[in-house]
Amino acid sequence: MPINTRQLAALLAMMTLACGLAGCGTINEKLAAGMSDTLPQWAGGLPADAPPRPGTAKYDEFMRERERKRLEPAPTTNGAANSNASSLDPVH
Repeated sequence: MPINTRQLAALLAMMTLACGLAGCGTINEKLAAGMSDTLPQWAGGLPADAPPRPGTAKYDEFMRERERKRLEPAPTTNGAANSNASSLDPVH
């Protein structure tokens, strides 16, 4: 039973689509991370206030600043603000 040209063309087209689909599932991790960094926020990219990625110099600086802020003493609360809130009548 010989294979005609039409069947061969259909088989090649299906094989090409299958290989292309398999290639989409194996995108390199670094390529995907780099692409997401270049996308603008309106297109689904990272927001402007997102922390930097681990392993970069900016990440190390970010973590040092975060640790410095964590070790700072907490600001003292004003006692006058609490007295004003306690003088209000309860709402029923």
